[in-house]
Amino acid sequence: MATLALTRWRTPSVIPGFGLTLGLALAYLGLIVLIPIGALILRTTSLSWDQFWAIATNARVVAALKLSFGASLIAACINAVFGLIVAWVLVRYEFPGKRVADAIVDLPFALPTAVAGIALTAIFAQNGWIGQFLEPIGLKVAYTWVGVVIALTFIGLPFVVRTLQPVIVELDREIEEAAATLGAERRQAITRVILPSLFPALLTGFVLTLARAVGEYGSVVFIAGNIPYKTEIAPLLIVIRLEEFDYVGATAIATIMLAISFVMFLSINVIQAWARRRFGYV
Repeated sequence: MATLALTRWRTPSVIPGFGLTLGLALAYLGLIVLIPIGALILRTTSLSWDQFWAIATNARVVAALKLSFGASLIAACINAVFGLIVAWVLVRYEFPGKRVADAIVDLPFALPTAVAGIALTAIFAQNGWIGQFLEPIGLKVAYTWVGVVIALTFIGLPFVVRTLQPVIVELDREIEEAAATLGAERRQAITRVILPSLFPALLTGFVLTLARAVGEYGSVVFIAGNIPYKTEIAPLLIVIRLEEFDYVGATAIATIMLAISFVMFLSINVIQAWARRRFGYV
């Protein structure tokens, strides 16, 4: 029985070296991921439970965590919607300047995050190109939580677009034509044929965007204004604690972020696994 279970677990491959490659993969993950995380958690254990709980429930820490995770979720949802539209247009339609538009999508990858933050602040500030028109009607972006969302949306868009593009390329147009032939309206074809096929890839892009946004620092600190309890993000609070030589406090906040992120991403991965079983791969 044990031999049969091992055979099923270890899928045969034409490429030899399963043991060696598995060992290298585990060693690499341990060195790059597990050891630093373990050191972070170990440093936090120097705190008593009461001390840790006092840090976790501190009003400033709670406000920073709410802003970081709340703004990241909003930005990821925005990118999921508009990233899908951008990817669909770039794949399915031909128009002048298509290659330029496709290259622009990757600019947030190449642009230093600090430069992105300065540029967004210059645009949305009270006297900026866009801010000067928003301010008179009562819409303030720079130095508010709205600016944080815009910065996180900016840096996260490429993850959704680049994840969806190859899936849309492989999406068979004959399925859409068959749905139309069978009398399905365009809305029904989108909701019952196209979106279910794209959902696993869309969820992957959403997770990547969310993960990128949660830990973002450079593009946010300039446009946020960094007002405690209002526009101060958790990564900035960690840096402040480090500058105060409060290393244990900084690692405690980082551990809280790590725990929240782990639960959140684990839940999304469960949904993602269900979506792949339900809708399959395209």
